[in-house]
Amino acid sequence: MPGPFSRAGVLAALIALLLACAWPGAAHADPAQSAQTARALVPSPQKGKGDACVADTDFMRRYHMTVLNHQRDDTVHNGIRTKQFSLKECIACHAVQGEDARPVSIESPKHFCRTCHDYAAVKIDCFECHASRPESNKAAQLPTGHGDGAVSALSRYLKGKGQ
Repeated sequence: MPGPFSRAGVLAALIALLLACAWPGAAHADPAQSAQTARALVPSPQKGKGDACVADTDFMRRYHMTVLNHQRDDTVHNGIRTKQFSLKECIACHAVQGEDARPVSIESPKHFCRTCHDYAAVKIDCFECHASRPESNKAAQLPTGHGDGAVSALSRYLKGKGQ
């Protein structure tokens, strides 16, 4: 009997491998089923709220960071603010509702951005500074427990240099 690393052993292993790869069931696999299996492994984020994204879906999947970085540079360096590729607008359109019917934060694996970024093992650092949920439409309110005196003092300060 040949040893595992002899010429005959290696040849026997190669023949066994070729036979396994050429098995009739593998050669006639259904391509539609293979495509379905492959598709199941790719993340499928929820659709945004609007009729269409600000750009083609395939373009946005590939170049979203490029356009977001360009938008950031135009805003920070040149003072140009537009809505087309604004992170704030993206978050407003692609907000995913949690079980409490409120948009989830980046902490949730359901967050729109995390759907693909977790899959690709890409760190999201946008939300270290930016909000990961759309702004609430509720009007800002003063915290309770401060009397009218505190509000008046703040108003005087803002109008007249603290006097």
